[in-house]
Amino acid sequence: MLTSLTLLFACVQEEHLKTITFTVDMSGMENIGNVGIRGQFTNPPWQVTLPMTDRNGDGIYELTLSETTAQSSVAFKFVNQDNIFELDCKPNRTIQFEYKPETLEYHAIFNVEGGDQKSIKP
Repeated sequence: MLTSLTLLFACVQEEHLKTITFTVDMSGMENIGNVGIRGQFTNPPWQVTLPMTDRNGDGIYELTLSETTAQSSVAFKFVNQDNIFELDCKPNRTIQFEYKPETLEYHAIFNVEGGDQKSIKP
């Protein structure tokens, strides 16, 4: 029994702080409103839109999230009008994490596959 408990607790990975700034370019879109992001990290997952803002009016919306997690990746999609998901019938966007605290930026264009994930050095 002691061996089982040791194996159980040995498999628990340490959590690390992840800070991610998401940006999505909406400048080529019409009827823009209630731009946000949904994914595994909302509560409940995929059911809540986290709002993004375009503070300078350039059509690029931004949101910064910080969470302590042991996950190695996170899946998400950007949304328009609070319920129009991008990349319909295509795979979710993903961010891959390293096993350490990280500050990341993720840049994308709405409804265009691919994106740019960049690690920010403190």
